[in-house]
Amino acid sequence: MGKEIANSLGLIDISEEVIATIAGAVAVECYGLVGMASTRRITDGVAEILGRENLARGVVVSLQENEVVIDLYIIVGYGVRISEVAANVMERVRYTTENLTGLKVSQVNVNIQGVRVLD
Repeated sequence: MGKEIANSLGLIDISEEVIATIAGAVAVECYGLVGMASTRRITDGVAEILGRENLARGVVVSLQENEVVIDLYIIVGYGVRISEVAANVMERVRYTTENLTGLKVSQVNVNIQGVRVLD
């Protein structure tokens, strides 16, 4: 179920999949992020990196009242400061999602699923 916004011209329905795709597309543009990871728990210690066509699969969107909560599952590159990458991803995802959809993003949670050594 998406979020409906009413204005003077009619009704706008923004699905969770659209919000997830926006958040995933913004996240992969951030420095230090190698890719999105599968949202399922990693039991064998290997994170699956998803391609650009699966941006929404590394994102979980929850709509609560008039606010959006976004959970991102990412893989970072080896040698980058994880806290800086996570803070940058949080800030950019919140800013872009709010500007493109007009919805209030209350939380952006970043879950680091792995570190990948770049060639």
